[in-house]
Amino acid sequence: MNRSLLILLGVLALCAALLGGSYAVSRRVCQTCMSKSVSDLDWLQQEFHLSAAEMARIQKLHEGYLPKCAEMCAKIAAKKSELETALGGTTNVNPIAQQKLAELAALRAQCQAQMLQHFTEVSQTMPPEQGRRYLAEMQRLTLGLHEQTIEPSMSESAGHEHHNQ
Repeated sequence: MNRSLLILLGVLALCAALLGGSYAVSRRVCQTCMSKSVSDLDWLQQEFHLSAAEMARIQKLHEGYLPKCAEMCAKIAAKKSELETALGGTTNVNPIAQQKLAELAALRAQCQAQMLQHFTEVSQTMPPEQGRRYLAEMQRLTLGLHEQTIEPSMSESAGHEHHNQ
């Protein structure tokens, strides 16, 4: 096989892995956002020892964020449907499918950015130390799936030596 083909296959495999990781994160976040009510914030009050006033501010932020989350989930689901249609059982990734992949990735990045902004706003309603701890954990959960699952599997230590091919 020539080197160009190997590079192309590697890039496609990396894109597929990124898509899979992004899909898993966005699905989990969407399910969480759409299925939880405000009362599901009890864990937050217990974990971070928040007062009733702090929880009231957080609940207000949470209630304001849920419609944005639901809207983003709907956009992601629609784009995934467009991608599936573009792939349509073909054996090649056509230009339209590549465009839909890029659009889906952009939506997922926008979703993560919105989540991080929301988590930052929530953290600012908390006492400083609890806010820092909360934000660090939310960042780990929001961004960590790809870093913890996809990237290590593609590293040299996992037996993948893409740079030598």
